[in-house]
Amino acid sequence: MCGRFSLSTPVRRSNQIQQLPGYPALQPRVRNWVGRDQFVPRYNIAPSTQAPVLRASTSRADAADTLSTDAVSGSASDLVLHTMKWGLVPHWSRSETTNLSTINARAENLVEGGGIWGSIKGRKRCIVVAQGYYEWLKKGKERLPHFTRHKDGKLMLFAGLYDIAHVEGRAEPLWTFTVVTTTAHKDFAWLHDRQPVILTTEDAISKWLDTSSQIWSPELSRLLDPYSDADSPLECYPVPKEVGKVGAESPTFIEPVSKRRDGIEAMFTKQAQSSSPSKGSNSGKRKRELSPAPGNLSQSGDIVVLSSQPTSEDSDVEIVAGPSSSQASQSKPKPSNDDGPETPASSQRSKKLKTTPKTPSSPRKKAEKSDVKPTPKITSFFSPKT
Repeated sequence: MCGRFSLSTPVRRSNQIQQLPGYPALQPRVRNWVGRDQFVPRYNIAPSTQAPVLRASTSRADAADTLSTDAVSGSASDLVLHTMKWGLVPHWSRSETTNLSTINARAENLVEGGGIWGSIKGRKRCIVVAQGYYEWLKKGKERLPHFTRHKDGKLMLFAGLYDIAHVEGRAEPLWTFTVVTTTAHKDFAWLHDRQPVILTTEDAISKWLDTSSQIWSPELSRLLDPYSDADSPLECYPVPKEVGKVGAESPTFIEPVSKRRDGIEAMFTKQAQSSSPSKGSNSGKRKRELSPAPGNLSQSGDIVVLSSQPTSEDSDVEIVAGPSSSQASQSKPKPSNDDGPETPASSQRSKKLKTTPKTPSSPRKKAEKSDVKPTPKITSFFSPKT
């Protein structure tokens, strides 16, 4: 599925989104941006958020649903950006439902026909604009967020559907959209079995946005196959867990955890500078140790080791926990008369201490003591330290 994505370009400072960087053939076709002021650039776009989608500027279906001709403008090749709410509300609905089951539309359901998508898949197709999307890797009881984007940094274009509803209490029509998902490419199956339908070529984009026939065709079905564009490879990497909180916002959400600049690398650098490798240590083969993200530091001094490469077919994150160097130095057993709890390791050490026989004094030392004659000024003496 696709439950979060990022689009943080500062639109109020530039027209970068409307210019669609990375898609020069599309730039002259985008004539307008409807509802531009309703969009707030975010690194963490969640369902129910307003976000821009790309649609055809001429649509008889839009004109009928909005009860006006305002939705019909320009030529058949013109496109328009339109800010809509994520989470499709069907045109026949009279209430703005909070059911989030419509944030995604399965490609299989579009191909097979029927259902909630049957009446709009031929008439109301759009493209969702994003920098990339988030997906969570299930690793035991943990869920580790990952960010996927185009390796060259260009915008991602997801296949989508939209609809227009006239809900009670709203004077204006409610425009909403959904992201179409398909089976994940084999190289990303370790992360999740689904991913958005990503369109990259001008031909695919034009076919998806062309709703002039008002029908669904086998040619459109072929656009929903798993992603396989070798000319535009994708990259995926772990990102901070804080992105999972709705409302949380930070530019670090789209940066790899291993390259964050908010204290992790700085902390590691300080640790590396303050500690020098001991003689005979195999420092060349040591793993890079990174502290957990700020706010999640372990009280026990554990260190989390993150690997930037996949360690298995279903994971690209390796988590290894162990005591810190300061904790290890403090854990050496010391002789004590306390009867507190013992770990198995400390118990074995204490037995060795108790069973070690005392070294008897040598006859020579006893003889030396007996030859010492006391003097009036000395009332006691101490044996020399050995």
